[in-house]
Amino acid sequence: MMQSAYTPGTCGRRISAARIALLVPAFAVVAVVGCGGPDHEAGLEPPGAGEPLPAIQLLADDRHSDPLGDWAQHRADKYGIPVRALRAYGYAAVVLARTQPTCHLGWTTLAGIGQVESDHGRHRGATIATGGMVAPPIRGIALDGTNGTARIVDRDATASTGHTVYARAAGPFQFIPDTWKRWGVRADTDYRTLANTVKNAKPVVSRELSGSPDNIDDAALAAGRYLCAAGGDLATSSGWRKAILAYNHSTTYVRQVHAAATSYTR
Repeated sequence: MMQSAYTPGTCGRRISAARIALLVPAFAVVAVVGCGGPDHEAGLEPPGAGEPLPAIQLLADDRHSDPLGDWAQHRADKYGIPVRALRAYGYAAVVLARTQPTCHLGWTTLAGIGQVESDHGRHRGATIATGGMVAPPIRGIALDGTNGTARIVDRDATASTGHTVYARAAGPFQFIPDTWKRWGVRADTDYRTLANTVKNAKPVVSRELSGSPDNIDDAALAAGRYLCAAGGDLATSSGWRKAILAYNHSTTYVRQVHAAATSYTR
């Protein structure tokens, strides 16, 4: 369960007990990785892909993940993941498999991050609606540079209010605003448009198509895009680890996600 306070982490580094993903360019990350000793995460094998996803037709309507309903329903209790969240993870993995087949992103990795970041959208009693929106919205603490956090200004909010507003991580996958603007995508976008955007790893062309970090379908797909861009081939140890470190620059975080993701392969 996520908490709001920051607590001392390994090697004297301060990490978030909320385990908020600081999805920011490398220059903005203030965390220190490792302690100067052996890197015990370097040899981690990537978690398995988990139970196979059924072949589904990618449709251009707002019921895109419905064909995964039965698959998710039969596995939700086994893994302790809400059906609606499992559908979102599966759909994102299907889209990435079709559009970026060399990435090899498994739904288990998305589920591992979803567990660590927000307990699959259930943080503090939040629930996932049929359409994928998580309510009440999940928000992290203000990233104002104190208590070991990066100092990240929410530029749009600052411009609209006329005073400095610090970014907060948002949604079940804990995106900050600038990163969502780069990777956010509405999962129920017409598939031809969606495939072109995802395949070319480019930002969407309009705010309407960027979706919402509070929608678990949109957030899972955006996280998948980010991971593939950061890690390359996630079927390799180095690629998987690189992707997770890009999501949150912490070896502790890598271990947490690996443990969660691996638990969904059994």
